[in-house]
This record gives sequence, structure tokens and C-alpha cells, in this order.
Amino acid sequence: MRISAEISYYPLHEEFIPPIKDFIDRLLRHDELEVRPNTMSTQVFGEFADVMDAIREELEKSAALPHSVFVMKIVNADLR
Repeated sequence: MRISAEISYYPLHEEFIPPIKDFIDRLLRHDELEVRPNTMSTQVFGEFADVMDAIREELEKSAALPHSVFVMKIVNADLR
């Protein structure tokens, strides 16, 4: 099943842009996904297992930074 996910990442730190860019750059390395960053969120498209595995892996790394907020929506359809 193909899905669409939308993730917003809010590091609650003065230097918030580098962690966001790092998170997006790591998602972009997953060749099996289509990743579309924009000013409000990052959209991720692909097969359910691929999207969820990549998000889990990269979110876990970013969540190591204290006081980080993630907001995610998942749709069970390809909304490209």
C-alpha cells in the first residue's frame, strides 16, 4: 500500500534550523521514497513499510535532541 506522510519538526532551541535541515537531508537519502520539503512541513511518499521505517529511523536520531516536537499526519493514499 502506498501512503503519504506529512511531518513538521519543531526543535525547541535557539538554533532550530540546523536540526531541521539535518532531518530532511537524512530523509532525502532514502532513495525508495519521494521527499518534498516545504516551508511548513516535509511530505514523504512511498510504500507503507518504506515510509514508516525511514521515518522511525530518522525521527529516532532527531529525537535524541532534547525538547523536540514532531507533528505527523499519514494518509493511506498517494496524494502526489
